[in-house]
Amino acid sequence: MNDQDFLENQLLSVLKSSLKNCDLVVSESQQLQLIRYVLLMHKWNKAYNLTAVRDPQQMVIKHIVDSIVVAPFLDKIHYIDVGTGPGLPGIPLAIMCPDKQFILLDSLGKRVRFMKQVAYELKIDNIDPVQSRVEDFVANVEIDGVLSRAFASLKDMLHWCQHLVDSHGVFLALKGQLATQELQDLPLGFILQETIRLDVPGLEGERHIVKIKKQSVG
Repeated sequence: MNDQDFLENQLLSVLKSSLKNCDLVVSESQQLQLIRYVLLMHKWNKAYNLTAVRDPQQMVIKHIVDSIVVAPFLDKIHYIDVGTGPGLPGIPLAIMCPDKQFILLDSLGKRVRFMKQVAYELKIDNIDPVQSRVEDFVANVEIDGVLSRAFASLKDMLHWCQHLVDSHGVFLALKGQLATQELQDLPLGFILQETIRLDVPGLEGERHIVKIKKQSVG
């Protein structure tokens, strides 16, 4: 067994052991795709500096499991992941939800090149990596949901992303600990629908989805 195969097996066992402690159903082929995505991230990270997490075992928990726990809450078809970086949470979610479409938006060309390579090597055909600043981006499909785990504040997310969906769409902000003040300070025209606490096995600290909608006019 070569080093790459050894690492792949090691990471698969980390993923399997984490999945034992949550309700997600992840097929063997999906598990393999998720781990191969980690291996590609690990390989490209040296030159491209894609993520501050250097250890692939940590990537499995902090990037993969932390992303896929969101899958059960995606009940529509077209999603955009803004400030996706190397494709988080969009690529793990695309692997988990092959029936849904994900636009992966980032302003840095090297990240978009990496995501296109991932799509090619892992044969993921339901992602569309796009290089653009979020405020300049216009989608050619009606977007059902805006995903983000990159924005510092809800206010900033809503400010920069408000043009991406209408009142039928939803904003799904992936946050750590909930800041009550931040939830109370939502800009006018937006309503907090709910906050959902996520259980991420192996990850210290809290994780939440904050679900926000635009108020419908009239």
